[in-house]
Amino acid sequence: MAYQKLQVSRALQVIKSDNANIPYPNVVETGTSTSVVANQLVDSTGTFVTLNVQVGDVVYNTTTSTAATINQVVNNTTIILNADIFLAAGNAYIIYSQNAKNEGCVLYIGTGGNIRVLTHGGDDVIFTNLIGGTFLPVQILKVFSTSTTASGIIALW
Repeated sequence: MAYQKLQVSRALQVIKSDNANIPYPNVVETGTSTSVVANQLVDSTGTFVTLNVQVGDVVYNTTTSTAATINQVVNNTTIILNADIFLAAGNAYIIYSQNAKNEGCVLYIGTGGNIRVLTHGGDDVIFTNLIGGTFLPVQILKVFSTSTTASGIIALW
């Protein structure tokens, strides 16, 4: 009988999102939002330009478990996003750099259910009735929030 051995070196808790791919865990900046402006991350103490935050980087709002992709870096304190994920001041965030080529990741499913994903090959597919405590050995770029009922998902590289 064949034996599959999974060896990984990096892991990241997945935030299901229709707006952003799963980011490779390359942290550029962390902080807290200080103002509420639609589709923007505003942090009066931010250093977005100084730290080379770029279009395409992914922002995780860790307070609300939402994610978005950066559309424009306005200045050190303001970023325009592709989704409105900061609805209150005081939300913690992490910005992940997407400079490294992401070939996709495999997923660990904590609590079973359905998972809608975008594969590295560009396929939008729903895996149904996945069992909790198992791995999905497919190169995944995104876990959509729409149509995903599984939870406790971890990306592994």
